[in-house]
Amino acid sequence: MADTIALDQLDRPLRSNCWDARPDTLADVARLPVTPLIMSNDARPAVDTLVLWDVWPVQLDNGDVAPIAGGDLWVVLSAPRTGDPDERHDIARMRLFHRVAGQWRDCGNVLPDGFAPGKREWSGAARLEPDGKRITLWFTATGRDGNPAPDFEQRLFHTVGTLDLSGNAPRITDWRDLTQTVINDGTFYADLAINQGVPGRIKGLRDPYWFRDPADGQGYILFTGSKSETTSRSQFDGVIGIARATDADGLAAAELMAPLIDADGQVNELERPHIFVHKELYYLFWSSHRHVFAPGGLEGPTGLYGMVAPSLFGPWEPLNGSGLVLTNPPSAPQQAYAWQVTPDLEVVSFVDFWGLEAGGETEDRTLRNAHFGGTFAPSVRLAIDGKTTCIVNAGV
Repeated sequence: MADTIALDQLDRPLRSNCWDARPDTLADVARLPVTPLIMSNDARPAVDTLVLWDVWPVQLDNGDVAPIAGGDLWVVLSAPRTGDPDERHDIARMRLFHRVAGQWRDCGNVLPDGFAPGKREWSGAARLEPDGKRITLWFTATGRDGNPAPDFEQRLFHTVGTLDLSGNAPRITDWRDLTQTVINDGTFYADLAINQGVPGRIKGLRDPYWFRDPADGQGYILFTGSKSETTSRSQFDGVIGIARATDADGLAAAELMAPLIDADGQVNELERPHIFVHKELYYLFWSSHRHVFAPGGLEGPTGLYGMVAPSLFGPWEPLNGSGLVLTNPPSAPQQAYAWQVTPDLEVVSFVDFWGLEAGGETEDRTLRNAHFGGTFAPSVRLAIDGKTTCIVNAGV
């Protein structure tokens, strides 16, 4: 994100070997990271009655995707198909899916009705404990029960459940030990009880992600945040926040620290941050929409962005010289979003507004509904070489 991305240079075919030519300029970088077009067969609903979006795996403590019952478990935001895809954010619930041999199986809602302390459930992370039986879930509780006004207040919580493999499909039961993950005093991050932003440009304290630093074993929570009003210099003041665990496994309230990545004056939302170590380097990824970049400043497409560093606390440098890791084709710039990179370099996301051409944004609810996928997008795979990434395989 150090420079402007040339949007008109991003529609390039995938290369079978991204190291054929080292990228020396932004134009060279921009030729590499475009994902394939999503077609109608790719946008078929996984569940006819539901729309699905933000996707994250149940992971081991070291960040690897946990092998469970011959496959892996994923948590997905879900909502009933109402005919207006924008309504999903106001009625979101976390849902569990079991993926076996590339097939997704619906396992029902993650949390029981009334358990989460808010109006709706937004994104987070999940960890399988070493005993293979307990799962710790971090998530965002959004809104307050009993508040009739539009409410985007976000609070981070975690809870522990028991993995049950006795039935036809995996499920998680006996949820307990619900704990607020951090208490925000407004020193580093915006107090969303006071300033929640506006629809389309809301402030952040969401998307918690567990990370144990292999350098010293210390645990941390990363999250999407916004700078506090006392330190922010712009309405576009997105950050990736961090909190230090105060116990061995992150089950007590964590201690907030200064932001890990600061995009004040550049970008409003750095969503779904996640991190892992690959070949002794730290790779940090997030997703941003095109419209959250500050006018007159950096220009970036809707895409997956990332940085690399020799340690958790930097110094961080943008991958590929620009920060852009992958993006949608210019012919369908909204086709997918919320990319999650696993340590084995698979990239999983959801089908957003597929088939809408550049400039095809519309307020027509019927048209938006017809083009909203609300399902799992075809995966792609990355290759990483130091500060450079590229797409090497699609449909994995």
